Amino acid sequence: MRILFAVAQSKDGLKAAEVVASTGLPRQACYHLLHTLVATGILTRSGPGKYVLGLRVGMLIEGFKRQLAPPEHLAPVVRRIAEETGETAYASGWWDGEIVTLVTARGTSSVQAIEVSHGTYFDAHARASGKLLLAYSSEQVRTDYLSSHRLSPRTRKTITTLPKLYEEFERITAQGYATDLEEFSTGLCCLAVGLGGGTQPFALTMSAPTDRFEQMFPTYLSIMKRIAGELT
Repeated sequence: MRILFAVAQSKDGLKAAEVVASTGLPRQACYHLLHTLVATGILTRSGPGKYVLGLRVGMLIEGFKRQLAPPEHLAPVVRRIAEETGETAYASGWWDGEIVTLVTARGTSSVQAIEVSHGTYFDAHARASGKLLLAYSSEQVRTDYLSSHRLSPRTRKTITTLPKLYEEFERITAQGYATDLEEFSTGLCCLAVGLGGGTQPFALTMSAPTDRFEQMFPTYLSIMKRIAGELT
């Protein structure tokens, strides 16, 4: 697994010596494992002698998407948000201790926010959906998550201290929605609302360029609350 992660995180693959250096595995064991991974099609050799992901990784990707399939009622709701707001929309939820993007849909506006890919789970403290799900989770779940995840600064606006993050949680539960105001990505803002007033473990989110988000926020919030309310 360390070999696969190292190769997957590289720009264009790794040479055998680079794999050894990256993983810290014994040289002989590493070469043996590389040979096995190539033989099974999980890795393959590229032109300049580097190891890259093989075609059989696609089977893992498809299996991951299939097993991470969202509840049937979420996909049409996300598409409806994208249609009514004109913006990129997605739904997130808890999965195996992580806050994961379960389904996405592109909007109709000519300029769109970068689409959050299926299965995205990192830096929940900087995402509207992540902050909302953490705010409405039990204290034990929240503590377990925050004790094992760094509050990394995505932008200069990212909340990176626990006291400020807990203040944000209180604000979220008081107002019933969460925002990401360029905390995850500069020039991008997001709005998240929970199903069942936050009692269900899913968050509906839309994202838009900052200028349009600020101008249209009341409309976005009204649409999101109405759609989420119809599902309770």
